[in-house]
Amino acid sequence: MNAFDLVLLVAVLVLAVVVIGAVLVGIRTLRRMGAAPAPEDPAFIAEKDRQEQSLAALRTAADEANSTIDVAKSAAAAARTEAAAAKAEAKAARAEARRVLDDARAEADTVLERAHKQAEADAEQLRTAARRSGEREVAVLAATTREQAAEVERRAARMDERERMHTEEVERFAERERQLTAAKAALAAREAALAQREAELTESEELRRRELERVAGLTAESARLELVDAIETQAKREAALLVRDIESDARNTAEQRARHIVVDAIQRVASEQTAESVVSVLHLPGDEMKGRIIGREGRNIRAFESVTGVNLIIDDTPEAVLLSCFDPVRREVGRVTLEKLVLDGRIHPHRIEEVYDLARQEVEQLCLRAAEDALVEVGITEIHPELVTLLGRLRYRTSYGQNVLKHLVETAHIAGIMAAELRLDVPIIKRSAFLHDIGKALTHEVEGSHAIIGADLARKYGEHEDVVHAIEAHHNEVPPQTIEAVLTQASDACSGGRPGARRESLEAYVKRLERIEEIAASKLGVDKVFAMQAGREIRVMVKPDDVDDIGAAVLARDVAKQIEEELTYPGQIRVTVVRESRVTEIAR
Repeated sequence: MNAFDLVLLVAVLVLAVVVIGAVLVGIRTLRRMGAAPAPEDPAFIAEKDRQEQSLAALRTAADEANSTIDVAKSAAAAARTEAAAAKAEAKAARAEARRVLDDARAEADTVLERAHKQAEADAEQLRTAARRSGEREVAVLAATTREQAAEVERRAARMDERERMHTEEVERFAERERQLTAAKAALAAREAALAQREAELTESEELRRRELERVAGLTAESARLELVDAIETQAKREAALLVRDIESDARNTAEQRARHIVVDAIQRVASEQTAESVVSVLHLPGDEMKGRIIGREGRNIRAFESVTGVNLIIDDTPEAVLLSCFDPVRREVGRVTLEKLVLDGRIHPHRIEEVYDLARQEVEQLCLRAAEDALVEVGITEIHPELVTLLGRLRYRTSYGQNVLKHLVETAHIAGIMAAELRLDVPIIKRSAFLHDIGKALTHEVEGSHAIIGADLARKYGEHEDVVHAIEAHHNEVPPQTIEAVLTQASDACSGGRPGARRESLEAYVKRLERIEEIAASKLGVDKVFAMQAGREIRVMVKPDDVDDIGAAVLARDVAKQIEEELTYPGQIRVTVVRESRVTEIAR
């Protein structure tokens, strides 16, 4: 029995109590009416009527209670029917649940069996793969072992071949030593023969002079004068030959010593080749950014070019724009400005001005940091702050494609190495070489040569007079008077003249080669002229009948001197005069 049945039972009991109470009240009322006075009494009649009305009301209430009891009974019957239906549904649900549970158990058994089979199949595949992998590794190891054995055999063969070659080389050296010994003996015999021949010639010359004096009938004074003239002519020629040999020996020794110092200095300074240009490329995240850079009716690009002074080139290059400007500092400021605008995404004239100020300050800081790094690398500690600022400007300045600040660092290192080799004052020479192009920071603001401008700046900010003189004399605006000035010139030429350091336009290069050939061809006795090794060497073919050996030396000196006076070129130019005599005879 559920809660609903209990509620119906309680309601039926309450109604039954009410009906019983009403029946008892009706019976009591009827009894009173049986013992009542005569009907003629109005009070009695009224009381009777009232009691009859109460009885009628009680009957009505009893009828309603009966009807309510009937409704409650019918509701109880319906509730019992629903309870029976619910019990039937619950039984059916329990049966369905048992069926579903049985099906689930059967499906679980099937899945478990299938999983076991799949696991066995996977395990078999893994075992097969492991077996195959092991076989492959064994094959690889075997191949590696064979290769290593072959390499060992090759190395042994190479060692045998090297040992054989070494033995042959030793034999060749022994044979060469025997040949040298024989050559020395033959040379000694030849020298003895030449000495004897020279003595015989001297004696013959003496006899010839005596015979000439006797035949000619010359006096002793006349013979002496004639002899003095002959000896004087011979002495002049021998003196010329001796001077040439001495000059050649001094030149070869000096060139060898200077070449050793310069080559050692350049080898110890590792520098990059030139890679500067007047155009910078900025990569964009997408081509749609080009439209935002241009702006409505081109107002953004016009504002950018007006504020930065840099030409912005937007073409069909995918995801890239070009910035063109001959002032490298302005170009770098423009590039940083555009890069910040692209990253920010807000591109309009007012924002361009704000970002330009930030970019200019950032580039100034980069220049100052670059100057400080260069000073630390060179080893200069005490220098005026204004000179540091000017050195920072050279971070983006180029000369023939070579970065000027890097050129100063390289020149200082080369000068320091050469000064150390010559046992000179290394700090003062490195300082002179490092500051020699400081005037290039102001060449677009102050008129004049950068050497003179740099010297004025160094003198203004308290540099040593030797440093000032080296700066103003490194391009011969002022004749160099000190060893510091000479070494500054030499280190500057080494840094700018090494291969790959500077670029040169094709037109200037061709004109320089043509002028070199014209200078050599204008000399007397020249047959052919060839400019070789990109203009760093010139070979002059002379006519052997017109130019002798001494004339060839004079011609080489004259050509080199005229090239030094008329042309400007990096490094040095070697002048080689070739005099060749050929004699041809036909055998018939």
